[in-house]
Amino acid sequence: MKPYPTLSFFRRPLQAAVLTLAASVVPAVPAANAMQIERVVSPGGIEAWLVREPSVPLVALEFTFRGGAAQDPAERPGVANLVADTIDEGSGDLDSRGFHEELEKRAIELSFQASQDYFRGTLRTLNEQRDKAFDLLRASLNTPRFDTEPVERIRAAVLSNIRRETTVPEEIASRRWWAAAFPGHAYGRHIHGTLESVAQITVDDLRTYARRVFARDHLKVAVVGDIDAASVGIVLDKVFGGLPAKAELAPIATASPQGLGRRIVIPLDVPQAAVTFGGPGIARSDPDFMAAYMVNHILGGGSFSSRLYQEVREKRGLAYGVHDSLLWLKHTSLLLGGTATRSDRTAEALQIIEHEIRRLAETGPTAEELTKAKAYLKGSYVLGLDTSTKIANQLVQIQNDDLGIDYIERRGALIDAVTLDAARRVAKRLLDGGLLVTVVGKPLGLSSTDNGG
Repeated sequence: MKPYPTLSFFRRPLQAAVLTLAASVVPAVPAANAMQIERVVSPGGIEAWLVREPSVPLVALEFTFRGGAAQDPAERPGVANLVADTIDEGSGDLDSRGFHEELEKRAIELSFQASQDYFRGTLRTLNEQRDKAFDLLRASLNTPRFDTEPVERIRAAVLSNIRRETTVPEEIASRRWWAAAFPGHAYGRHIHGTLESVAQITVDDLRTYARRVFARDHLKVAVVGDIDAASVGIVLDKVFGGLPAKAELAPIATASPQGLGRRIVIPLDVPQAAVTFGGPGIARSDPDFMAAYMVNHILGGGSFSSRLYQEVREKRGLAYGVHDSLLWLKHTSLLLGGTATRSDRTAEALQIIEHEIRRLAETGPTAEELTKAKAYLKGSYVLGLDTSTKIANQLVQIQNDDLGIDYIERRGALIDAVTLDAARRVAKRLLDGGLLVTVVGKPLGLSSTDNGG
C-alpha cells in the first residue's frame, strides 16, 4: 500500500527529461560488489552514508525522518501525506510559483513522500546546480510557507484521488484489510486519510506535524554522486543543521494483525472481485528473516515461478496475477498479498491460495525451489542498484533497518547460509498463523465469515 506519487512529481517533465538525458550519456554507477560506502559525519554531528562516483555529474540525496503517517492525529489521518504534497509549494521568500520556477530552470528534482513510519525526501540534481538545489531543500524543510492557495489546490486533488479510490475494488479491499487488522491503531488509518479528515486538516496541523517530525535524532541520509566527503559534511549542516535536535513523536504501540481466520466480503457491482489477504510476518531484525524472505519468494513473491502464480495463473487461468510480500514496519510485521479474479471464480482462486499456503507451511520448499530463489534474490538485488537514486534509496533503507554499512557485501553470504532445513522450519512459522481476507465485488458462493471457512 504505497502512497501515490506526490503531485509535484507531475509538474516536472522538463527537469526529469534533462536529468534522464544526463544519466544516459555518462558511465553507470559502480556495481554493487565494487561499491565503496563511506560514513560521513558533519562538523555538526549529522551522519550520512556516501557513495562517491566522480564520473557521474549528478548528485542524489535521499533522507528519512522517523514518524510518517503514524504520527497523524487520530481524528485527522492524512496530515503527513498533505505535508509531503505541499512542503515544496513555497518556502522563505519564494511562493509556490517562484519555488517551482527555480527547480525547473535548474533541472532539479525534489519530491517528498509519507509512508506509515517515515517521511522521505528525494533530491536529484546536476552537479553544477547542487548548491542551489541544497538551498531549496533546506528552505523547504526549515521555512515551508503552506500558503492558502497551494494548500487548497492540492487538498482538492487529494480529495479527488480519495473519491476515485472509493470506487476501485483493490483500494477498497486494501483499506478494509488494514482497518480490520489494526482497529484503533495508527496502522489501521489510511495514509491518504478520508474525505472527512482531509477536509478538516488545517495549516496549523501541517506546521505542527513538520515541527514535531522534522528533527535530527532519527534522521537517516544517503548521498550518491560526484561529491566528496568534506562537501557532504557542509551540505548536511546546511540542510539539516537548523532543525530541532529531537523529534516530538507520539508513542506507537507494537501490534499484531487481528481478525485472523476472518473473511470480509464487501459487495460492489463490478465484473471482477478484488482480494487482499494477509497475516503475521517476521521482523526484519529476526534471525529467521532471510529464510522467511526466500519462503515468501517461493510462495508468491513476484517471480513467474512462484507457487501461487503457477497454480492460480498458469495452470488454471483464474487471475492475471497474484502476489504476496513480506512487509516489515516499525511496530508490526506482515505477510500481505492480493489478486483479482472473475466473480464466478473468486471462491476457487481463494481456495487455491489458501491451499498452497497450507501446503508450503506443512512440507516447506523443495531443494530446487530454494536454489532458484537464492539465485534470483541475489541477482535481482544487484539490478535494483543501477542508478544513483536507487542506491541512495537502498542505503537509507539499510540504515532504517539497522543492517550495518557492510550489508550489501554480506547479503549474498546471508542468503547462501540459509539451509533447506531452516527454510522448512521457517515456512511453518511464517505460514501457519492464519489469514485475514477481504473481498470486494460479487464473488459467487463467498460470504463474510468469522472462521474463514
